Order: sequence, then structure tokens, then C-alpha cells
Amino acid sequence: MESKRQERIQKLLQHELSEIFQRELGVVTQKAMVTVTKVYVTPDLSLARIYLSLFATPDKEALMKGIVKHTSEIRGKLGTRIRHQLRVVPELQFHEDDSLDYIENIDSLLKE
Repeated sequence: MESKRQERIQKLLQHELSEIFQRELGVVTQKAMVTVTKVYVTPDLSLARIYLSLFATPDKEALMKGIVKHTSEIRGKLGTRIRHQLRVVPELQFHEDDSLDYIENIDSLLKE
């Protein structure tokens, strides 16, 4: 069960990370569309698991590696944006959200 504080921080991180990916990380995302679908924060607020949905890219694995490689830069940009709301910026773990691919797969199976 997540606390209200965790939920608020998750929403804050999701919003700010979405802005960062859209406006400031064009070099990393290589014009691919990166969407922050969900953020989970541990109860002690030390770790944030970020789930990303990747579109318009031929190689999702390479894009994820690029994002993971720039984690410290992303965390720094996030820290400047949320410095008045949180004392410590959580560690970031990026994961690919493959739920849309799963839905498309089920949909294609049902059409057959």
C-alpha cells in the first residue's frame, strides 16, 4: 500500500521526467518518442523505478542503453527541477514498459 506522499512524489517525478525527455534530451532520445508511463518510489524515497514506453525507434534496446548511460545527467536535471520539493533526489532505475507491445500481440492473436 502506497502512502499519499509516495503517490504525490511519483506523480511529480513522472511529470518532471516527461518534461526532461521531451525538451532537454534530444541527443539521447535521437528523435524517438519517449513516454514515462509509470514511476514507482520505494517507501524510504531512495529509489525510483521509471517505466518508459519507446516509439518511433528502430532499435529500442540501443535507446534504453543510451538512456541508462545518461542516468546521472538525467538525475542532475531532475534535481535542479525538484530541489524545492525533495531534499534528496532518488536513485533512478529505467525499465522498458512493454505493456503496449503485449496488448498489440494479444490483439493480433485475437484477429487471427
